[in-house]
Amino acid sequence: MSEESAQAALERSGIAFEVTRHGRMGSLAEAAAARGVAPSAIVKTIVVRRGEGDYLFVLVPGGRTIAWPKLRALLGVSRLSMPDAGTAKEVTGYERGTITPFGASTAWPVIADAAVTGTVSIGAGAHGVAATVQADALVRALGAQVADVTEPEG
Repeated sequence: MSEESAQAALERSGIAFEVTRHGRMGSLAEAAAARGVAPSAIVKTIVVRRGEGDYLFVLVPGGRTIAWPKLRALLGVSRLSMPDAGTAKEVTGYERGTITPFGASTAWPVIADAAVTGTVSIGAGAHGVAATVQADALVRALGAQVADVTEPEG
């Protein structure tokens, strides 16, 4: 997959978005400044494995991490894992750090953390490329389930 795949999928979604491009960033704060948003508005797309060949995307706002007990309870499962970088690329078409639900090789369920609100910036299929969108439009376009599934990092 590529930046072109992600942007084509964003265009097909019908939501308003603005693409920003910057080089690789060393921190969340640097990326946020380059994208013109708060660090908490940067949304990471995390691939989570429920079982053999069964994956989903979790949208996690900057400065937060998946709360595994909350996510397991929401999904009604006792075990979840994150695939290694090679498997993530194989199943999404994107390398880690560029993964986005837009244009991914498979349409999986999407869970958006409840803290994904307002104007957010989500990866757009390449390092240093992001799409700034309204969170409610993002959730609608992805058919995402909204739930409290994260906690502050650290």
